[in-house]
Parts: sequence; C-alpha cells; structure tokens
Amino acid sequence: MNVREMAKEMGLRIVASAAGDGPMDRTVTGGYCSDLLSDVMANAREGHAWITIQTHRNVIAVAVLTGVAAVIIAGGKQPDSDTLEKAAEEGVTVLLSGDPSFEVAGRLYSLLQDPC
Repeated sequence: MNVREMAKEMGLRIVASAAGDGPMDRTVTGGYCSDLLSDVMANAREGHAWITIQTHRNVIAVAVLTGVAAVIIAGGKQPDSDTLEKAAEEGVTVLLSGDPSFEVAGRLYSLLQDPC
C-alpha cells in the first residue's frame, strides 16, 4: 500500500507533501510509534509510517534521516507553519489524526496485515 492509500483508508488529513505525486506514492512497509527522536533514529526503517505527537521542525529532519514514508501526527496535535514548510521542502509527507497514537498504530497494523 502507498501513502495515499494509507491516508485514505485511515481517514488521515494530508497537511504537507512535496509537489507532485512522488511522496504520496511511496510504499508503506511498516510502522513505528515513538515520540523520542533518538529512538526513531535508531529503530524506524525506510518505508515505515512514523506515528508521533511531536510537531516541531526536528521531526522533519529525523524523517529525512530515516527515510520513513510519512509522518503521522496523532492526538489532534498541529504542527506549526515552519514545520510544514520544511516538510514540503524536504519532500516529507505529514498526515494528521485526531486519534491517540495507540489507535492509529492499531489501524495501521490492521491495514498492513490485510492489504486487500
């Protein structure tokens, strides 16, 4: 499944993505849920959807470093305009959910187990 399909199936709102379809067409291979940036750097893998409640600009730097397919900001948190501008510059897709991280992770896990 790609980022676009994941966002649609999970009811996520797209708030940042680079121009063109490239970032939205990235394949989602798994997920990682953490709010500790050093933990994400050590354990998230390329192609994962990273679920966090962090909203600051450093999230985008970590997303680029790890090569995650998208960042999902959970819990109804809202990134500031500086974070969204950096995401667009770097080609990082940022998605929002009003649901807690636990629920977002559960839905993502279910989708990846049954990709039909």
